Amino acid sequence: MGVLIVSGIADIIAQRVLLCGMYLILEMAMLRSFETFLNKKGSLRPQYIPYYLKWVSDCYHFLNQPLSTRLNSDQKKQFLSDMGKKYEEWQVNQADTALRLYDYFLSQTPLPNTGDPSPDKESWRSLEEKMREALRLRHRSLSTEKTYLLWLRNFGNFVNGKSPYQLEGRDLQDFLSQLAVEKKVSPSTQNQALNAIVFLYRHVLDKNIEQVLSAVRAKQKRHLPVVLTTREVQSIFDQMSGTTKLMAMLIYGAGLRLQECLELRVKDIDLEQSTLTIRSGKGDEDRRTVLPEALKDDLIHHLSEIRSFYDQDRKNEIAGVWLPGALEKKYPNVGEEWGWFWLFPAKSLSVDPRSNTVRRHHVHPATLQKAFKTAVMKAGITKEASVHTLRHSFATHLLEKGYDIRTIQELLGHRNLQTTMIYTHVATKNILGVRSPLDRI
Repeated sequence: MGVLIVSGIADIIAQRVLLCGMYLILEMAMLRSFETFLNKKGSLRPQYIPYYLKWVSDCYHFLNQPLSTRLNSDQKKQFLSDMGKKYEEWQVNQADTALRLYDYFLSQTPLPNTGDPSPDKESWRSLEEKMREALRLRHRSLSTEKTYLLWLRNFGNFVNGKSPYQLEGRDLQDFLSQLAVEKKVSPSTQNQALNAIVFLYRHVLDKNIEQVLSAVRAKQKRHLPVVLTTREVQSIFDQMSGTTKLMAMLIYGAGLRLQECLELRVKDIDLEQSTLTIRSGKGDEDRRTVLPEALKDDLIHHLSEIRSFYDQDRKNEIAGVWLPGALEKKYPNVGEEWGWFWLFPAKSLSVDPRSNTVRRHHVHPATLQKAFKTAVMKAGITKEASVHTLRHSFATHLLEKGYDIRTIQELLGHRNLQTTMIYTHVATKNILGVRSPLDRI
């Protein structure tokens, strides 16, 4: 009898050893596949990969979960919290990144064919229309509308036409991870995609994404802005003429973004106080900046020229210019007033893509971009300069003249001072006034 009991226990132990061995084999196979995945994507240096494998293995052992299981945010948080008691912060952050990558790796594992129906194209077409309506209801700009709808189509392709009403937070998480791992987009592009799809979930699908999205974060790459010298700026202006030259000079002289320049109204120019008002700039905020004294005479002449466009539109009873937000409904005729007329109006009328109204819009951005690019080539400048480079040059040249960094921040309309601080790395003059000891020898 005792021999039989001992024999039974031995069989059980042997079975457990066998199961443990099989489990270890499967675990090693999963980790090897993950290692191959990391090497293939090339997002990590080879010497770091063993650590990523270790953190993933430690996490699943800690939670007593098989490596084929996708963890939720609470489980990851539990492991990382425990890990923080024994390791340094940079190691915890590395483990967090490893788990995000591993979760995306699991999401890419092909599932068996379940005979799912073909992509629900009709529902996605209808969803696009609902998205457009929701954006216009909340007075989003036309450029935001186009961008969000583009991300919606990309998201629909990613989920392979899955019914919109079956979408979950994990679908968005996998989409964001794919952008970082496969597309290698910048953090700003990934955030743009996040904002677009979150808008879809909240305002169109009426779904709240309760779980914390643990998507793979796009790598932050630090790029110093391209800055032109004052001589290079002048040589570019010498190759330009007419309205495009005035626009370029105003962007450089006031530190404007391209779109801010295009959307200026006549009433935004204050010649007496030498100020320029930017309305509903980036972040939907207003600000004031400096109006260059050197441009006052040119602006006065320019205002007299565009007055003929305004008078012609009023004579032909053309609809007033486009107004932001709900102003057009609240004040139906204010778009016909001279003060609201574009500072840089287009020469021809166009059809408003939203209301199908024929009216005069501002100059198309490509008009200035092409003229500026041509001028850069003619000036023989090899730097990768764009219209936005003029804004970078404005900030850098003010910094080199010794102006306070916070003053420059306000003129540029930056929310975060760190954004403005990037120009301290490209300023050629030592703004601290420090002399090298070598210069004293």
